[in-house]
Amino acid sequence: VQLVESGGGLVQPGGSLRLSCLASGFTFSSYAMRWYRQGPGSERELVAGIGRGGGGTNYGDSVKGRFTISRDNVKNTVYLQMNNLKAEDTAVYYCNAQMSTITGWNTYWGQGTQVTVSS
Repeated sequence: VQLVESGGGLVQPGGSLRLSCLASGFTFSSYAMRWYRQGPGSERELVAGIGRGGGGTNYGDSVKGRFTISRDNVKNTVYLQMNNLKAEDTAVYYCNAQMSTITGWNTYWGQGTQVTVSS
């Protein structure tokens, strides 16, 4: 099982980035997908989530109206389009996959990609 994030980097305030997370080793379309982030000295927080079929999106309050999550179940990829980036968006962004089973939860994490917003 692998979740591989890409697309992070250094961007100026007000700029945009699109993160991608490529999944392999499990049935991607059976899993809800989420993006989390962890900034310096902060706890990991939920950024956005999306249901198995692409509906049921939800966002953290700090990113509503600026970030958009989407997925492509053919390409086994989930995306996070980030617009109007702010310094406080600086963090390591992690991809998460989760599915409920009769015995509990299957949960997978990516290794993270760094996003730095700075002039």
